[in-house]
Amino acid sequence: MLTLESVSKRFGGLTAVRAVSLEVREHDLVGVIGPNGAGKTTLFNVISGYFRPEEGRVVFAGRDVTGWAPHDVCRLGLTRTFQIVKPFGNLSVIDNVMIGSLTRRTSVRTARADAERVVETCGLAPYASARAKALPIALRKRLEVARALATRPRLLLLDEAMSGLTPIETAAAVRLVRRIHEELKVTICVVEHVMEVVMPLSHRVVVLDYGVKIADGAPADVVRDPQVIRAYLGERRAAV
Repeated sequence: MLTLESVSKRFGGLTAVRAVSLEVREHDLVGVIGPNGAGKTTLFNVISGYFRPEEGRVVFAGRDVTGWAPHDVCRLGLTRTFQIVKPFGNLSVIDNVMIGSLTRRTSVRTARADAERVVETCGLAPYASARAKALPIALRKRLEVARALATRPRLLLLDEAMSGLTPIETAAAVRLVRRIHEELKVTICVVEHVMEVVMPLSHRVVVLDYGVKIADGAPADVVRDPQVIRAYLGERRAAV
């Protein structure tokens, strides 16, 4: 479904993503992990059209989408969430989700029906009429997922949708991701820096460090990879 071919992104003299190649197959649930500053969010920005890479190609659903505008990538079926959530604060939850649906729908009535289904799926029905800015962080994170889901993605990129949550909230977020993947048949790629969250959730894990892909494989194999251990613990602690 998604192929990256030697993608690089630079900001002045800083290379944030260096020659990263990877594939995401249909029905995959892929975790992208790495220490802070590893280039995870930059990679998502390149995939979703917010940044154009200096080198390499992004191919989605058989089409070269390198440099496409984000809204065009979204209409093709590739949608992302953001780590820092910014809903339309004075609009209701349902209206925020409707905006996502209107990327595909031309009828407000149909968009509202779509939004109601998504709000129910995401456990936000009790808050449908609440203003988005009144929600606590866990529900705003959930609303971010709902808005993305309303665009009817084939591939959903989740950027730290569980960061800043309590253990109970994190467990609920993991259940939601699994439900979207298993019941709605959406392919998912999730960025997190906490290995304890990503490892049990993902079918496959990709590890970035200083913009370079250092591992790509089954969670059980990745967690034992010496390069991954060094990236997370440092040379001295990894040797203990």
